[in-house]
Amino acid sequence: MKKIASFTVNHDILERGMYISRIDGDAVTYDIRMKKPNGGDYLENAALHTIEHLFATYARNSALGESVIYVGPMGCRTGFYLILRDGVSEADAISLVKDSFRFIAGFKGEIPGAKRQECGNYLEHDLEGARAEAESMLTVLDSWTPEQLAYNN
Repeated sequence: MKKIASFTVNHDILERGMYISRIDGDAVTYDIRMKKPNGGDYLENAALHTIEHLFATYARNSALGESVIYVGPMGCRTGFYLILRDGVSEADAISLVKDSFRFIAGFKGEIPGAKRQECGNYLEHDLEGARAEAESMLTVLDSWTPEQLAYNN
């Protein structure tokens, strides 16, 4: 079998940040790398789950909401994938992610979609952990530019 694109990225040198993982037709997959791969520090499941709910809710309700195809966590618990329709500028994609993480960092109240009827693991959430992770990621993304979206293999 062919090796998938994300497995060709050298995870030993990959740093926290935002990258274009792949482009498939009109879909652009962004790698939102919140933790250094294989660094021993990973997103805790409950915080990751809460980030997923808040990130997806914010992104799908943003001005770019119609262009959001998918927001979801990486199985390795080092970040998220964001898939947007082509046509969203790289600068706007970065702004969407920064705005999403600002929303998460400041969020108070009931986590969207976290009721038993809405979620398959409704008891495993950590809002404070999600807020702390989002705040930490904002320091990385603060001055992120489209020129930094390329992986440095």
